[in-house]
Amino acid sequence: MNQKEVRPIVTVAESKDEAFLRKKTVSFNFDKYTEKELKELIKVMRETMKRANGVGLSANQIGINERFFVAEAPDSQGKQKFYAIFNPVITKFSEELSTIEEGCLSVPEMYGPTPRAYRVTLEGQDIKGKKIKLKAWGLLARIFQHEVDHLDGHLFIDRTKNARKIQIKK
Repeated sequence: MNQKEVRPIVTVAESKDEAFLRKKTVSFNFDKYTEKELKELIKVMRETMKRANGVGLSANQIGINERFFVAEAPDSQGKQKFYAIFNPVITKFSEELSTIEEGCLSVPEMYGPTPRAYRVTLEGQDIKGKKIKLKAWGLLARIFQHEVDHLDGHLFIDRTKNARKIQIKK
């Protein structure tokens, strides 16, 4: 794999692909990858996400049935921060909800107001397998919830009540 390689994104357009997306992923096994392979895979996922104008991408969205995702969002100073999280689990959800328009690279041209917890605590592992714990709010909390939903076999259209198709001009 070279650095600029991208992978096709699995979408709900085909029933077999939707069935794959709706299957819970298995735990990420660090023993299956060398450190170099893992860094390369993360680069490919990041490039795939960016080229598709996404803010997050789960492994199953590119056909890998393992529990990890990448995400990129602005920090409190507005600087883009990149995340690669393995075996993520959300351990705390705030009672405060936020409902905003959401879309998904695996459900093209569909958008809808989607309620999510405003704050979450996410636990998982970093690229070296070290345990990490992140507290997130706002957009980052939403991204974490969306990607963990993917890894659990759920799509945002399961959470929104008013999904609608919007054609995006390219």
